[in-house]
Amino acid sequence: MAIYRSKAPLRIGLAGGGTDVSPYSDIYGGSILNATVNLFAYATIIPRYDSRICFFSHDRKLNSVYDANTHLPIGSEFDLHKGAYNRIVRDFVGNPLSFELHTHVDAPAGSGLGTSSTLMVAILAAFAEWLSLPLGEYDLAHLAYEIERIDLNMAGGKQDQYSATFGGFNFMEFHKEDRVIVNPLRIKRRYIHELESSFVLYYTGMSRKSAEIIDSQVRNVNQKQSKSIEAMHNVKEQAQLMKEALLRGELHKIGEILNFGWTNKKKMSDNISNDLIDTIYETAMAAGASGGKVSGAGGGGFMFFYCPGSSRYNVLEALSQFDGTVYPVQFIEEGVVSWQNG
Repeated sequence: MAIYRSKAPLRIGLAGGGTDVSPYSDIYGGSILNATVNLFAYATIIPRYDSRICFFSHDRKLNSVYDANTHLPIGSEFDLHKGAYNRIVRDFVGNPLSFELHTHVDAPAGSGLGTSSTLMVAILAAFAEWLSLPLGEYDLAHLAYEIERIDLNMAGGKQDQYSATFGGFNFMEFHKEDRVIVNPLRIKRRYIHELESSFVLYYTGMSRKSAEIIDSQVRNVNQKQSKSIEAMHNVKEQAQLMKEALLRGELHKIGEILNFGWTNKKKMSDNISNDLIDTIYETAMAAGASGGKVSGAGGGGFMFFYCPGSSRYNVLEALSQFDGTVYPVQFIEEGVVSWQNG
């Protein structure tokens, strides 16, 4: 029996985070620079022939069984899985399917690495492999976005689905009517090696609900809060500055650009930082980091710091006083992949 698999990479948001969220991106246009790392979301589909649908989330240690219908009810566990299935049946198949869907994500939910969107991309890619669906990269990413933001009404932006699909370092532009342009960056390999040697990726141990932070950002834009909007303009400018520094190999500017972005990002919503995050940030900076930020919406999850020279070791020692975990950083160029076994 054939088994259909996929994996999609998680990402860290280097610059521009939050400007991919409507209504800001619709009104002003957004810019993001992100990069995929060696942490993944995995999906495996095994066809069944007993009119059952079985979902297994191995990282969350959950499983559920449903009768095979054309629509599974939303509002409980496995909403991402159900949302993907419902849309696949509605748009491509038209009749119930029977299968097992096994998933696993290398990072905790709410970690700020785009876990839910990356998992959605992996699930859709596994379905596309099984059913031979005609989905190009932009099609796949946009479908993942629509399922999460429209079908499931999950708050968030647009960058994660495109990052997981395309992979690598990308400068992304977001415009009204959900128009997205992905610009892959050709960064010299030696610059990437230097980034990997200089970054500290640190999991705070705190999960966070990005929806509350994103709702606050949306409210600030809708209410024309000048402080928040000006901060978002500056964060968008940060993405352009980061792109130029990476392409030119001006890595000595990375920390300063990260710090500029983090200072402004905290002004976008009162929920983006907290006392622990501020303390961790100040500790890393005092130990030699030249800049950093929270990856994702904020409030917890992963932080990362740029540590020039040999300061990385001092930063690691300083962070050991907290209860978080350091993850090795390896940037990868490949986006979502799918294949069949058997």
